[in-house]
Amino acid sequence: MGKDTGFLELDRQERSYADPKERLSHYREFAIPPAEPALRAQASRCMDCGIPYCHTGCPVNNIIPDWNHLVYEGDWHNALEVLHSTNNFPEFTGRICPAPCEASCTLNIIDQPVTIKSIEHAIVDRGWEEGWITPLVPATRTGKTVAVVGSGPAGLAAAQQLARAGHSVTVFEKNDRLGGLLRYGIPDFKLEKHLINRRAVQMEAEGVQFRTSMEVGVTISVGSLKENFDAIVLSGGAEEPRRLEIPGAELSGVRLAMEFLTQQNKRNAGDEETRAAPRGSITATGKHVVVIGGGDTGSDCVGTSNRQGAASVTQIEIMPRPPEKEDKALTWPNWPMKLRTSSSHEEGVERDWAILTKRVAGQDGKVTGLDCVRVEWANGQMQEVPGSEFTLQADLIFLAMGFLGPLQQGLLDQADVALDPRGNVAANVTDYRTSDPQIFACGDMRRGQSLVVWAIREGRQAARAVDEMLMGVSELPR
Repeated sequence: MGKDTGFLELDRQERSYADPKERLSHYREFAIPPAEPALRAQASRCMDCGIPYCHTGCPVNNIIPDWNHLVYEGDWHNALEVLHSTNNFPEFTGRICPAPCEASCTLNIIDQPVTIKSIEHAIVDRGWEEGWITPLVPATRTGKTVAVVGSGPAGLAAAQQLARAGHSVTVFEKNDRLGGLLRYGIPDFKLEKHLINRRAVQMEAEGVQFRTSMEVGVTISVGSLKENFDAIVLSGGAEEPRRLEIPGAELSGVRLAMEFLTQQNKRNAGDEETRAAPRGSITATGKHVVVIGGGDTGSDCVGTSNRQGAASVTQIEIMPRPPEKEDKALTWPNWPMKLRTSSSHEEGVERDWAILTKRVAGQDGKVTGLDCVRVEWANGQMQEVPGSEFTLQADLIFLAMGFLGPLQQGLLDQADVALDPRGNVAANVTDYRTSDPQIFACGDMRRGQSLVVWAIREGRQAARAVDEMLMGVSELPR
């Protein structure tokens, strides 16, 4: 634990952010980390709570009380070692994870959880600044070969673990840069992409080979991988978007959220965006934007639209407005359903809930508005409210309604592995093996759309399963 009475003496103090007017002028990260004395003070609030529910709230089972105590004592190097023992990429999760660990913190019962996410962020950033994070090259090589398909967080975690176990690992990525969802689905103002590049350099030094612009199932066949590798890990994500099935959805101003976010990230990197824009370039400048979907992807569209200079931004959600505050007696230590306002929302947006879209209005093939109706929910059933029809002005409509599962064409068609009822690759969380004993699956491709931290967990666990299959035993952690 930290200081015996730290949680009694100190209130929670979260990191701050640059002023919205300033940060809207660029796409860089804008979180302002606390100074070291403040971080150590916040770490001292971690209490000896008997059962550290933060362990189970965290999908990678970070050993949070231990590294909080080490930070409190100023032992940043050992704090980094403990953090890395469960998480390959804490600089990613320290920036973009919604922190279910904080929801599970015992102090969250009184709305004062330890600032776990900020401390995690500070530990790993300190590690890079001090030069403590270096390649971990295995002493011996096993002679076994593994192909990892997809370089998102699950694929990168699996590849790094397998390389450190001594296997020869090759990562195949269909895009021209590494990172998958981390690279193209998350705006730079939440995760700058040099952080991915830095980890890729470390992994290459550990023996991982990256082959970009190589789409398995198109550029190279699954059969070729089966012939040339001892094991294959499928970690291609869940990229099949949920589409809008209403009249007018075919109009040119109705676009997928991921098209929009990917294009802007490519622009920021100075890359050519044609592949990300098969239906043409998208810009929100001077336009009235409507975002359908109330999750993180929708929030990212809000922040990106405002940075592009949208005339207005409205975000709607079909579910009812969540409560401002959860009932702790019913929810703690589980992740609660409550109203969440992101930094992008604070930059400017009109939000509305319990809205059903009925028709996209248009003229000359272009969007002019979105016809909607209000709904009421009772016993899980939705009913339209009579007389509540209205129209939102819109020049651009972004669909941020989630994903249905992995793409079937190409990779999965050739792999011919069994799928679960939702269309994800069928594999359990014990050995992550598919119906083909040579092929494993992890991350969103196996579990469906989820968090980056869950992808890292599954990548690590799948790596152990592959190592056990290849070697009979494994010393990799689960």
